Parts: sequence; C-alpha cells; structure tokens
Amino acid sequence: MKLLSLIKKRYSVRSYLPDPVEDKKLQYILEAASQAPTAANRQPFQFLVIHTAGQEEELGRIYGRPWFVEAPLVICVCGLRDQAWVRRDGKNYCDVDVAIAMDHLILAATELGLGTCWIGALDASAAREVLGLPPEVEPIAFTPLGYPADQPRPKKRKPLTELVRYEHW
Repeated sequence: MKLLSLIKKRYSVRSYLPDPVEDKKLQYILEAASQAPTAANRQPFQFLVIHTAGQEEELGRIYGRPWFVEAPLVICVCGLRDQAWVRRDGKNYCDVDVAIAMDHLILAATELGLGTCWIGALDASAAREVLGLPPEVEPIAFTPLGYPADQPRPKKRKPLTELVRYEHW
C-alpha cells in the first residue's frame, strides 16, 4: 500500500472485536515504532503492552470509555524526559519524540488491518498507580490495539491552502 493511502485509511477506532492480536503482528508494530526518528537519536520512551482481559476495571480508571478496554491490548507510550534531547532554549523534545513513535505505531497497525485510537485525555495519576510507573516515567499516550468492529466515518480535513505557507508567514 502506498504511504498516503495508508495514512488516509487510518482512523480512530472506537469499537473492537475480542479476537487476539497475533504476536508476530505485535512485534512488527513495536519494531516500526522503535524506528521512529528522535531528536539526537535519544529514543526517550518505552512501550508498555497491557493485556486487557481481567484488567478492564483498573484500566478503565486511566480512560473511562468502555471501548478503551474492548481490544485485547492497550499500549502506553511513556516518556523519559531526563533522557530526551533539549534545545538550547530549554525545549525538551520528549513529547515530540513520543508523538513520532506513536504515529509509526498506529500506521503500522493500520497496515496490518488492526485498529487504534490515540488517547491523550488520560488520567496520568491513575495510569501511574495502575501500571506501577516510577516517578521519572510519564504516561503520555495510550491506544487500544485490536481488530476494528466499526467502520470509519468520513474525515474532515482543512484544505492545504489553509495549512501551508511558503517562504514567509
């Protein structure tokens, strides 16, 4: 599949089948995410793969939508700020690096016919407690990972004329 077609195919899945995700597919997705470019190649993140079965109530504390735990897996991308590259003006690139890795993850999942939904509206305190995260590890983004049980809706995107400028503002 061509990259632009793959990007257009991806959507936020909010209903999942209970079918397990094959380990070979999970490893492919994690490998793709690990190949994300990061500032100074620091890779200041960790992927936490969580099986949802039997943990639905606890995981529901992190993000309360029922479909969050419908998929057989949930993946948390955690940031390690103290390992990230920092720009001269103090801008820490951890969030940027995590976002690129998460994007690689969700596109690889889409390529394999799996669904994801990028979750940023999480309860970080609950995530720390439920997942036993040490203080230096920040839960930045989650996604369920499983086979979609819904269909994509039409996407609304701004035209390029509203998003692109050339040479100067």
